[in-house]
Formats: sequence, C-alpha cells, structure tokens
Amino acid sequence: MAPAAVGALAFAAHRRTQNPNAPSTRIPRLTSAPSDAPASRGNALLACGVVGATLLALIALGHDGRRIAQLAVLAAPVVLWLAWPLKSARMRRVRTVLVWLWAMGFALDGAVRAYLLDTYQAAPDGAMVLGAAANTNARESTEYLWMHWRSAVVWSAALAVAGVLVGMFARRGAVFDAAASSVRTRSPFWLRSLVLVLLLVACVAYASKPWRRLHPAIFWAGWSQSVHTLRAAWADQEKVRDRAMAQARAIAPVALQAGPSTVVLVITDSINRDNMALYGYGRPTTPRLLAHKAQAGEQMAVLKNAWSVDASTLPALRNMFHFGLPHAENAENGKDGDNPPHLLALARAAGYKVWWISNHDDLAIEQQHARFADVVDMVNRTPGRASASLDGEILDCVQEAFADTSTDRKLIVVHLMGAHPHYSLRFPENANPFDDDVDAVETGLVKDGRSAWVRRFRQEYDAALLYHDFVVSELLQQTRTAGKPDEYRAWMYLSDHGQEVGHGSDRAGHSPSTASGYRIPAVVWRSREPLLGGAAQQQPFRADWTGWTLMDLLKIQWSGQMPERNVLGDAYRWQAPKIPVAVESFSR
Repeated sequence: MAPAAVGALAFAAHRRTQNPNAPSTRIPRLTSAPSDAPASRGNALLACGVVGATLLALIALGHDGRRIAQLAVLAAPVVLWLAWPLKSARMRRVRTVLVWLWAMGFALDGAVRAYLLDTYQAAPDGAMVLGAAANTNARESTEYLWMHWRSAVVWSAALAVAGVLVGMFARRGAVFDAAASSVRTRSPFWLRSLVLVLLLVACVAYASKPWRRLHPAIFWAGWSQSVHTLRAAWADQEKVRDRAMAQARAIAPVALQAGPSTVVLVITDSINRDNMALYGYGRPTTPRLLAHKAQAGEQMAVLKNAWSVDASTLPALRNMFHFGLPHAENAENGKDGDNPPHLLALARAAGYKVWWISNHDDLAIEQQHARFADVVDMVNRTPGRASASLDGEILDCVQEAFADTSTDRKLIVVHLMGAHPHYSLRFPENANPFDDDVDAVETGLVKDGRSAWVRRFRQEYDAALLYHDFVVSELLQQTRTAGKPDEYRAWMYLSDHGQEVGHGSDRAGHSPSTASGYRIPAVVWRSREPLLGGAAQQQPFRADWTGWTLMDLLKIQWSGQMPERNVLGDAYRWQAPKIPVAVESFSR
C-alpha cells in the first residue's frame, strides 16, 4: 500500500477518535468472487472430464457393447462428486483419496479384462479362466505372467498412466468459497440437468441386480467366491469317485480279450500337429516316431485330421474320460442319474489294473481322474505346471508298471507336460538345434510378419517337440517290446489341445480363438489286427470321442457302446464338433 494511503488512513482514524460523530472514511473491499467462480467451476469440470475420460477408456478396453455404458454409469456418481464444492480442506483430501480409489477399481477391472482378452481371448468369469485360477498357485501365476510379460507390461503401463492422471485431476475438485458465495453464480441449466439425469440413471443402475453385479467390487468378490467354491469341489472328490465306481460296477462291463493284455494311453499337453514332421512339418521334430511308423506298417495309424474340442486342459480331460457326454442336471445334487461313466472306473470294473503316471502336479486332474487308478505315481511334485521337470522322468515308472506281475490286464495312463509353456523348460538345457540356422520355417515366419519374439518361441517349441518325440517314442518302444510275444498290447497317443505359436497370428500360447488351439496329433498302435487303411486315416477324429476308441483297444464290451464314435470301427460316423472358431475344413 502506498505511503499516502497509509497517512490518509491514520488521519481518518485520528479524526474518528476525536469526533465519534464525524463521518467515516471507508476503503471499499475488493472481491475476486465474480471472476474466480467461473475459473473454479472450470477446474472442477476439467477434473470430472479427465477422470471420466480416463475411466471410460479403460472400461472400453475391457468390455464391449452396452456393458461399456453400464460400467460408465456405475462409475459416474463419484466422478461427479468432483463438481460438488467442499469447504473443508480435510474433506477435499478425503474426496481426492476416495475418488482415486474408486476410479482405480474400475481402471484395474478394465486392465485385467483387457489383458485376458489380449492374452487368452477369454473373460475372467469364463470356464477357462475360472478353472485356471482355481487350479493354480502363486508360483504358477508368476510363471504365466513371465511368459506373457510383454502384455503384462503394456497393461500395467496403461494402468499406471491412468493412476497418475486420476491422481492429478482428482485434486482439482470444486472448492467452496464463502466470498464467492455472496455473488450468485449458478451453473448453466443444461449442466445441472445433465448431472441430475446421470445421478438418476446411476440410482436405477445400482437398484438393478444385473447392472449392480458388474461393479468391480461386487464382480470380483463373486469371482473370488466362485474360485473358492470350485477348489472346494475338487478337494472333495472322494464321494464322487465312489459313486462313479458303483455306477461302473452296475454297468458290468466285460473284457472280451482272452489272456494277458496291456494298453497304454499317452496324453500330452499343448502339442500342435502342425509342428510335427510326422504330419509333414518342415523341421525334423519327430524322427523317432517316423521311424516307428516305417517299422510298424499297418499296425500303426496316424490320424491325420485330429481335433480337440477344448482349448484348455481341464475340460479336454473331462471330455476324454467321460466319452464327450454331458453331465445330467442333477449331478450337483450328488445323484448319478444319467451322468456318463468314467472310463477308468469302467476299466477297473472290467478287471483291468489301472496306473496313472504323471509329470503334472495338478490338484484338479489328480482328484477328478488320477485317483480312479489303482496305482497313482505323480512324478512331478513341484508346484506350477511350468516347473522344470522333464517328461523323461516318467520312463522308469512306466517300465515298473510293465514289469508288474500281479495282474494279466493293465491300463497304463501316462500324462506328460508335452510343450506346455514355458517351452524352454520342456527340453534339456542346450538341446535346441533350431536356434541357429535360418531355415525354411524361419523364412516363412518372417514372410508372414511374425515378430522376433514369436519366432524365438517357435524355435523353443520345436525343440520341445523334438525332446517330446524321444519320450513318446520310448513309451511306444516299451509297449511294443513288453510282455510275452503272444501278449495283446495297444498304445494310443494324443494331446489335450493345441497351441498357437505364430501359425495364425503373431502370438504364442493357449489360443481358444484360433484353429491352432484345437489342432492335435493322434496316433494308435496295436500288436494284433491291422489298423485303418490310408484313406480311413484321413478322416477327422475328435479327442472327446477318445473313450470310445480306447474301449475298443481294451476289448471291453458294455451296454453304453456307441460304435459310430469309435474311429477304429467300420461303423464310425464323423460329426463336426461345435468349437468357438470358424474352421474351413475338419478334413485337413
């Protein structure tokens, strides 16, 4: 303030003291309310806009269609709170924290869903994701994230950017100014109407259960409960197995094969037949199986057009061992009803001694299938399917099963890791012959625009198949040479599902959205009777019908037989499966 003004004020005060009745000299108080109010409102609207737009972007990445609008409406109330003036600095800080937490809940939901769509083409409440989550642990989850770390980094970065933006602008919510309140500044009518309509729609949304359950807090709480329920159901399978054994005994299957017999079923994981030289692939990934085929002649059939109907392990095995038949609706009430029998239960009821020899440490598979066996040998007890246990570890256990003399009838089920990611852990160290040379396969991948990391995964995948060829061929060799010369022996090999490794898209891993996720190998050998002719081996085969073919190899007769589903029989009739992928032809 200027010295002259200071002097004038002092003189006026002096005169007021000397003469109270003298008129006072007032300096009018300047206020910035008229000009500050629009600026404050503009900051609040900007905060609402940026926070809302950030949320909408993340929601749109993880949802589609009308669900984007539904989630946006559910998120709106707290975002609109930023436009409500608050006087207390403490309440404004509380609002900033609550808005950030609220917004990040929706943002995290969108990012997780987007990651699942990008990596697995699956929703979090889909059977594949629920089953995988219920059947995993912290180590395995870390391994999967490491396998797909690029996608995880991208979506984590998007989430981090969203967090920073929301944090910056949530602090700019409307502030109550007492000085500004003395000047009547009302928001435009259209703005007040829009806010009112959004709040009313949000109230209706929260009153509606189908809308309300989409809220991230409610959805993920229910999702967690579903996973817990699924785990509990798997952990209590003993009663289910007892009922299945009683059902199998009631069916009374009969083994028609006289004398000793040994049947081996080899189930592997994540093998795509397109990567096997046995099926015409350009790299020598299956030299031993090719040699067996040349030696065995008509005793060995390579089913050229084999398909899984499931792109993940749990449903694939369920279909294999339950003949591809659906469960009855009353299964949840603990009643057998018309539920399909379990193949291993039928084999035991027919007099077979059953082995389950596995390189998987898998609770669900162990409880749902392995525990039906008389002998269960879980070679790999390291948690996580991405453990470094090589499939060759099971060979000695299988040899012991062949050497068992306690029974004349044996069914040996072998469950391998195959080429389950990580591919680099599926073969011995420094045993990748495909990582140096630029061959025709590598050139083709480059021509198709496949990225360097997908090409590297293809090299590791093919190296895994080369080692896998060694293990599978040893199992076939053991079967062909075991027992007495006149003993009946049979062997069947197939994969639970395929794998995408740059075949139809620039990605690697499980793929329920491309045909590569369903293209599998299937091979049959038996010591007696020639198998399918050349033309018959070209006809399509479904992995969910494996049970019908295996019952033929076991020479078991039972009341539920469906010869039209046994690929080895003359009555076989192909029916195309319903899979969530458009397949140009199942015959190639």
